Amino acid sequence: MKVAHIIDEFPVLSETFVLNQITGLLDRGHEVDIFVNRIKHENVVHPDITKYNLLQRTYCFSIPTNKALRLLRGVFLAATNFHKNPRAILRALNIAQHGRKAFSLQILYTIIPFLEKNYDVIHCHFGPSGNRAVILKKLGLQKTILTTFHGCDIRLAKEDRGSVYHRLFEVGDSFISISNYSFKNLLDFGLDKNKILYHPVGIDLRKFSPGGQFSESPKDPNLIRILTVARLVDEKGLGYGIRAIDKLLREYPELNVRYDIIGGGPLREELAELVRDLKLNEVVHLLGPQNQDDVIAVLERAHVFLLSSVAEVLALALMEAQAMELPVVATEVGSTDEVVIEGKSGFLVPPRDADALADRLKYLIEHRDRWSEMGRFGRKHVEQHYDIDKLNDQLVILYQRLLDGQ
Repeated sequence: MKVAHIIDEFPVLSETFVLNQITGLLDRGHEVDIFVNRIKHENVVHPDITKYNLLQRTYCFSIPTNKALRLLRGVFLAATNFHKNPRAILRALNIAQHGRKAFSLQILYTIIPFLEKNYDVIHCHFGPSGNRAVILKKLGLQKTILTTFHGCDIRLAKEDRGSVYHRLFEVGDSFISISNYSFKNLLDFGLDKNKILYHPVGIDLRKFSPGGQFSESPKDPNLIRILTVARLVDEKGLGYGIRAIDKLLREYPELNVRYDIIGGGPLREELAELVRDLKLNEVVHLLGPQNQDDVIAVLERAHVFLLSSVAEVLALALMEAQAMELPVVATEVGSTDEVVIEGKSGFLVPPRDADALADRLKYLIEHRDRWSEMGRFGRKHVEQHYDIDKLNDQLVILYQRLLDGQ
């Protein structure tokens, strides 16, 4: 099959759930192109970006912000591509029909890459990307539009009960829910349940395997290593996790604890200031963004995984930690209870509750004999439900059923 993925930005280090699907399709012999609003230039990138030459498959809509330049380039694009599909070009410029989006040339810039490309499936990641793809179907340029809702797109629509996606829900062929939380919200937004397909995100269990290539780094029995992998943004609630560590050490000042936080984001300085204020500089370490191999190496040395999110849908970080057989402490938000099995693979506490987080961490420290048991249970749970290899096989079947009209 020929598949196009439409995403806001690419590559994004934290969005391995998109990357895993793209590389999985390529491994299965399908053609994949990637269309983005922005190509993101990060200092740290996932090694698969280079391995699969994904930037060579990536096309940027690149609409100039300068209005004069946008107009000049738009005239050039319309003139040089007019012969490919005159009707689509004219309709893209029809201000009476499309209003501001035609006037700003957004529609023209969107359709140009698709005038000669006929894909079997347009797979949009996040609702706003789906909104952008609507015009491709309305102008008859592409037939099958599939949109996966991941989380922030659902939160975006809660205030107006999904009206921001009204046209997408009408025009789109199918919509992927990655969890029960997503499914319930899509129904609340008024989406026809017959258009919703369940397909969770997953991880590569071959990479996240305890005793792998990084196992030569032994765990220090005298040091308790607690780890978080998350973007440094409000919804991850990292301040609550840091305060939980502070509360734990106030009760047990003799504990030898190291708390590592892997991830980048706008709250780095704010979190660093909190660490200084709590005098935790020797305990809490903000390690910044890291590629997957480096994350796995730190997971290999960790004892307990902590995720103190205030908003979440289906956290890959929890899957990765459990795949590495770590017991976890997390907040019960979104569908984290689908990933973490309470009392079996870890513990779930209410969000924004540093005391509850500290209490569960305290339990794990006092019951180290349960770490292996909980770790094995978590690994088995992830193997059964979130193996990306199995999920990518299912994704291909899902595409085929869409094309067959099932």
